[in-house]
Amino acid sequence: MIEQQIDIATNDGQMSTFVVHPERNGPHPIVLFFMDAPGIREELRDMARRIASVGYYVLLPNLYYRSGVNELGNFIGEENAKTREKMVGLMTGLTMKMVMEDADALIAFADKDAAASHGKIGTVGYCMSGQYAMNTASRHPDRVAAAASIYGVRLITDRPNSPHLTAREAKAEFYVAWAETDHYAPLEELASFAKAFKGSGARGEVELYKGVEHGFAFPQRPAYDKPAAERHWERLFALYARNL
Repeated sequence: MIEQQIDIATNDGQMSTFVVHPERNGPHPIVLFFMDAPGIREELRDMARRIASVGYYVLLPNLYYRSGVNELGNFIGEENAKTREKMVGLMTGLTMKMVMEDADALIAFADKDAAASHGKIGTVGYCMSGQYAMNTASRHPDRVAAAASIYGVRLITDRPNSPHLTAREAKAEFYVAWAETDHYAPLEELASFAKAFKGSGARGEVELYKGVEHGFAFPQRPAYDKPAAERHWERLFALYARNL
């Protein structure tokens, strides 16, 4: 495996990005992996490595680069309440416009790297970034062929750039995983989202993961559920295999 930490130029500065891909048999299809609210950490880098290990060129950007934050550190437990408070401020400071421009920069960078193919692209986002994974597919309909939101939040809002609305502009196949217990994306929203998603004409699946909580795919979270996590990996890799 080839790993690099690279600063990618954007409209707002230098975005530190973890890039990982197989050493052999390239070029490899691009996958944009959007971080969750706690930000870049070894847990996410390991997940990026897992995606790369099956044949993809994965970019994991630090979306908090505008604030000069690299890694927040441990955010779990009462003793880390201040870290979580900082995390919320950073998360709410992001806008869809910012992240879409970041996605543009990531694709432009990868297109200049001989290790990355110039063909179809996959995306994946967890928690706060499910919306970004979906909207990147809408922004780049002729490049993004597979987009996954894993317990994503704000997938249905009253804004014109809400993922449930913009999905109609995409050509990608979507996969949306919804946790049964989720304070950030309540179960009551699932029916409305699924109906709107189907009505948009978008291709893909919305799947309810019963008996698990928000964060079930992260090995270092208290909510981690191995069977559900492995199911999400199976769904994600099948999605990419069909489309990339």
